[in-house]
Amino acid sequence: DPVDLPLGASVIAERVTVAANSPTIGRFVHFHDVAELVLFRRVRGEFIADGRRHPIADGAVIFVPTMRHHEFALEPGRMEWVLVQLDPYLVGEFALHPAMSRLARPFCSWPDATARARIDALADWLVEAASRDPAGLAVARIVELLLLAAVEAPEGEARDEPRGIDQVGRLLPVLEWMRGAPAEPISLYQAASMCSLSPTYFSRRFRQVLGMPFNEYLRVHRLHLAARRIVATDAALSDIAYGVGFSSPSHFTARFRGS
Repeated sequence: DPVDLPLGASVIAERVTVAANSPTIGRFVHFHDVAELVLFRRVRGEFIADGRRHPIADGAVIFVPTMRHHEFALEPGRMEWVLVQLDPYLVGEFALHPAMSRLARPFCSWPDATARARIDALADWLVEAASRDPAGLAVARIVELLLLAAVEAPEGEARDEPRGIDQVGRLLPVLEWMRGAPAEPISLYQAASMCSLSPTYFSRRFRQVLGMPFNEYLRVHRLHLAARRIVATDAALSDIAYGVGFSSPSHFTARFRGS
């Protein structure tokens, strides 16, 4: 799920409201190249990530790192939350601090009433500040305070996702491999073998769960990673192309322009 951040900005912040009579939001699997912070004000349901199911209710705070598959199963009724989507490089800078190491994985935390009041105030400030100047200094500082509040709050109880329900679980070996070694070539047969599935079943399951064929997903993943490296580093275009698995800079450029 590509997310286009405003030019020069590292944050999108918006309020989301779902009316009580809106159609039920069923369980859905998704991922995106930004990191995500969700500050729930009114909700009932579950958050599923890394093979764990987390109950969520009013006041829950969810964090998901970049390119991590996750799901929400939300109950019907009125819902409200503030959605903050973050450039992963910004989150990476914060995560270098030992106190923020939890940002390396998805989690659900439960701030107490005092912390929640501060979070709500910061969230409102962030939405307003990001609408005026998404690249402003205040935006990054507010985000840092929100992430700190999220990691300082205790985590709630979670339970393992039953294997029969976990749609992504069987695919995680190849998804994790792709994140860790984007430059390495991999065939459909190798990917299927990594997940202990037949190529035919792997292809069908991959498309059902992630909404695109395996080779297309791999291409999109590499292009997203390359785009981030172009923006955030001074590396040569050829180095970026080879670093994310393209056979040549010209092949990369043609794919990038056509995406």
